[in-house]
Order: sequence, then C-alpha cells, then structure tokens
Amino acid sequence: MTTASTAAARSGDGSDRAGGVGGVDGVHGTDGGGFADRSLGSDVARERLRRWRLVLGGEAADGTGCALTGKDVAMDGALAALYGNGEEKGRKRAGRDRSAGLGASAPSVARWLGDIRTYFPSSVVQVMQRDAIDRLGLSTLLLEPEMLEAVEADVHLVGTLLSLNKVMPETTKETARAVVRKVVEDLEKRLATRTRATLTGALDRSARVSRPRHRDIDWNRTIAANLKHYLPEYRTIVPERLIGYGRASQSTKKEVILCIDQSGSMAASVVYASVFGAVLASMRTISTRLVVFDTAVVDLTDQLDDPVDVLFGTQLGGGTDINRALAYCQSQITRPADTVVVLISDLYEGGIRDGMLKRVAAMKASGVQFVALLALSDEGAPAYDREHAAALAALGAPAFACTPDLFPEVMAAAIEKRPLPVPESV
Repeated sequence: MTTASTAAARSGDGSDRAGGVGGVDGVHGTDGGGFADRSLGSDVARERLRRWRLVLGGEAADGTGCALTGKDVAMDGALAALYGNGEEKGRKRAGRDRSAGLGASAPSVARWLGDIRTYFPSSVVQVMQRDAIDRLGLSTLLLEPEMLEAVEADVHLVGTLLSLNKVMPETTKETARAVVRKVVEDLEKRLATRTRATLTGALDRSARVSRPRHRDIDWNRTIAANLKHYLPEYRTIVPERLIGYGRASQSTKKEVILCIDQSGSMAASVVYASVFGAVLASMRTISTRLVVFDTAVVDLTDQLDDPVDVLFGTQLGGGTDINRALAYCQSQITRPADTVVVLISDLYEGGIRDGMLKRVAAMKASGVQFVALLALSDEGAPAYDREHAAALAALGAPAFACTPDLFPEVMAAAIEKRPLPVPESV
C-alpha cells in the first residue's frame, strides 16, 4: 500500500476504518491474499502491519497491536491531525464524527505543512493540502503570505487562490502571484513543446496542394487516390494526381477561440486553458482568442502574453450563461471555415438552452469546428449536464473530458477537420 493510499484511507469515514480492520485480520491467517502469520516475524509481514497501523490510525479497535517508533510516530501525528477523529485528545466520538488537530492556528498549520513535506512525497503532500482546505476550512489562512510560502504549489492550490482573489489583501497578492507563476511556468515547460510541434504538423497537413515538391508529397493519400491506376504487369502505381502537404505560410491560417466556463467547479480547467491559450497565442500561424464567462462574458485576449494576468482576470464562482458566451464568440468569427471554437464547460446552462444549441448548430453549419470539453484537467469528467451533452453529440459535437496531454491531439484533429480522439469512456 502506498503512502497516497494511506492518506486516502485515513480520510474516509468510520465505515472505512471498520472495513480496514477486517483486512488486518488477514495478518493472523495464511489464506494467500492476506498477510503471513505475525509469528513468522518476516520483514514483509512487519512492513505490511506497520502500513496498516498508519492507515487505521491507532485507536484501540484497530486490531494491529503494532507500536510505531521513530519517524513513523511523527508521520502518524501528521495524519492524525488531518484525518483523526479526535480520540487522541480524549474526546470519545463516533467514527464518522471527525475533527482535526490543526485548529485555526496559523503557526500550528505552518508546522504541519512543514511536517508533511518532510515525511511524504510531493504528490501526497498536494492531496493532503487539498483535504485540509476542504475538510478543515483553511482557505482563509492562505491569505497570509507566510502560509503561502509553506505550501506545495499545484493546479488545485492555484484554483483556490483564484477563488480568494477578490478578498485577498494587498500584502498577500504578490506572494500569491509568485506561487501562481511558478505553477504556470512548470505547466508551460511540460506542455508547450509538444503542443507547438503537434499543431504545427496539423497546420501543415491541413493545407493540401496538388503539385507538391517531392519532399512534400503525402504518399498515403497519393496512393489511395491513384489505386485505379495500378499496373499489374509492372506491379506499380502510375499516379495521375499527387497530393502533398502545403508549406505553412507566415500569415494566420487558423483562428482558435477558447470559451471557458469560470464557475467554481471548473477551477483546474481554467488554469490549464489559460496556459494553453498563451501557448497557442505564441504561434504565428494561429490567431487565439480567450473568453471567460459566468453570467457575464469577459474577453481576456489582450492579456494572453502572460497567463498569470489571465488567471487573475478570472472570477471563479457565480452563475453560468453559455448561450451569451457563445453569442459573443460567434460575433468574433470572421472566417468560419478556418475557425475552431473550444467550449470548456460542465454544460449546466443558466441561460437559454435552446439558444445555446441553435448557436452551436449555426456555427457548425457555417463551417466552424466546434469542440466541447467537460473538463480540461487530470481528474476526468466532473458532474455535468448529461442532457445537454447528449444534445451536443446529436449535433455532431461530442462532449468529453480531456486531459492536458490529450489536448494537443484534440486541437490537431479539429484543425485537420478529422474525427476527434474522444476517450473510450465517453
């Protein structure tokens, strides 16, 4: 069991803990799927018992009989502070009535943040930080610069900071911008090179020519188009028509409009979309527009040279009016056949449903490539309006969750006007 699963198990309710005890009974048996008998004293059995002890939390009913020593004691304390049920402090409570040992004290939280960074890998630290914010209501502590400097920065932390942007004191804003910039720069390093390479190739392939240079011939399409000219006696094809890749010109060839729902549930998607928007804007052959919306619509295109400015220009939360947002995007389209509109939303429409669908249908009829993403994040599909998703699919615009790694392929397919690489789970 990994440390991540330890944290996850400790965050469950009382029923999780009861189930865990049943699993530990395997320590006393030899049924193949359980632990070896403790009397054997094997290193493997002791290590498994130690991990179960960390998972179960050490209350009297954990059934392990295992005592922790050294660093394990401090690690268990850090877990108990977040996932414990308060029994360590003598308060006898039901298993699901949990409280934590962090309180609202900034110094104690800062020490705890330091402890978990000492004892757990970065990926687990990020999970525990999110749990602390969600379970213990520690968001307000992030308004203190000293706290921000202690946390492990990730996409979810950026989303939390953006949601606090309007109440953030001036003394904290510079620290918050530094934290956000670090995450954004890390994302750009991870995503930019592959995105540019994938889309540059798609742009080249999307411009077909009938008299290509030899090095620009698309052999697969040329052979497919000339199969009727096969000469059996020579076992070869005499091509009557060559199909080649057009060489990318310096003028703008495609227009991309990113239309992003900034409701609270879309926080991670807003972060990734802003980064991708900046990457696309840096490509000379793509004209990129970035629009965010709730019940109002804001065009942040002029800030795309700095995705941090884009992010702090958003306002997470509020209602949703997809129809109004698409109306604005539709008004910005000048060359429909060369335009890709990407709607990133969970599709919970607070505006005019029929109007939204009519706009999508009109854009597609005019030649626009329309892409609907339920999320642009690593978490998969959130809760979303399934009726609206089905309606979009009926219009030829399937709605699906997209990971950041898949996004360049989705955009390449849209640019080349070929079927989108929709994940199988959709």
